[in-house]
Amino acid sequence: MSGSALIDLSPLETRVLGVLVEKQLTTPDYYPLTLNALVAGCNQKSSRSPVMQVSEAEVQTALDALKRRTLVIDSYGASGRVMRYAHNLPKVLDVGQQITALLAVLMLRGPQTPGELRTGSERMYGFADISSVEAFLEEMATRPAGALVAKLPRQPGSREHRWAQLLGGPPPVQPDQAPAEKEPATPNEVVALKANLEELRGEVAQLRALVEQLRQELDLKRTQT
Repeated sequence: MSGSALIDLSPLETRVLGVLVEKQLTTPDYYPLTLNALVAGCNQKSSRSPVMQVSEAEVQTALDALKRRTLVIDSYGASGRVMRYAHNLPKVLDVGQQITALLAVLMLRGPQTPGELRTGSERMYGFADISSVEAFLEEMATRPAGALVAKLPRQPGSREHRWAQLLGGPPPVQPDQAPAEKEPATPNEVVALKANLEELRGEVAQLRALVEQLRQELDLKRTQT
């Protein structure tokens, strides 16, 4: 399955997949995860953006959808009694732990700068420096099988670009994105604007004269009654 075939995950499917990757790399003793553990991870308030409040039924529906894409597999774990769930992301995308860790942070926390990604992925993979993170991001963005991330426009006052994962589709337009600068008017446009302004001034003068005339006629009528 290519990366382009994954650009239709719902927000909850993206969250579930991110939680599975995160818990596998940070708390391997408790992985694969039970449904209850997955729900808790999805509803976690720290290191999550946006914060969600989802039910077991909703998470189960997301799991079923991910299983159809072979992104999640069933596993009973060591106990063999309780159904558990594991992700299959590296195999499906044919990526290593570095890219898997970066995708997990982006799936769980939303768009991030390379510096934020390095900090957020510390427990999952230790990148040597920000340049290393940036190199993997560029690799993910130019991947022949389909881009996994996209660089967002730089925010006002920010020195770093943010990156967004594409497994859930194109990133939404950010409301705080800097507006594009308007091109200066051409000489012909300036002449036309000046002509329109003079025409408006003439119309305003005519209206004022008409109002004054009506006021005088009204005053005259009042004096005659």
